[in-house]
Amino acid sequence: MSIGERIIELRNLSGMSQLQLAREMEVSRQAVSKWENDISCPDISLLPPLCKLLGITTDELLTGNTNEVRLVPVEQRKSLDELTLRIRINSADGDKVKVNLPMSLVKVALEAGIEIIPNMSGVENMKNVDLNKIMDLAERGMIGKLVEIESADGDIVEVVVE
Repeated sequence: MSIGERIIELRNLSGMSQLQLAREMEVSRQAVSKWENDISCPDISLLPPLCKLLGITTDELLTGNTNEVRLVPVEQRKSLDELTLRIRINSADGDKVKVNLPMSLVKVALEAGIEIIPNMSGVENMKNVDLNKIMDLAERGMIGKLVEIESADGDIVEVVVE
């Protein structure tokens, strides 16, 4: 998703028109239109107030990474079909695991008792991560990096819902 697409989505979630966003940012409606159509980008000095207005971090706007955990208001929540479970495991030995699954698929698998990721229970740092609780949090509107584990021997595990 581009910066422009993120601005459109966040503006719409906030219930603002292009004109309202433009007035809040003290720019023209045409400037907002250019941002949203990826013709131009907001001036760097506008990024902090734009992100504050849209309720995200600058990193989230620029990269799409949602590392912050936040509770999305009911009227702004996406359906499970629109959410993704991302699991990243980087071991100190150099092993890397990256999993990206639609949350709707995760829910069906959990309800059916199907192990979502084979041998996940064999990953030492994932043993205490309860995917049922992650699902419950996502259904209640929690998104972002819900789990981050860094072991003493250098293994890193991240579980993100976005």
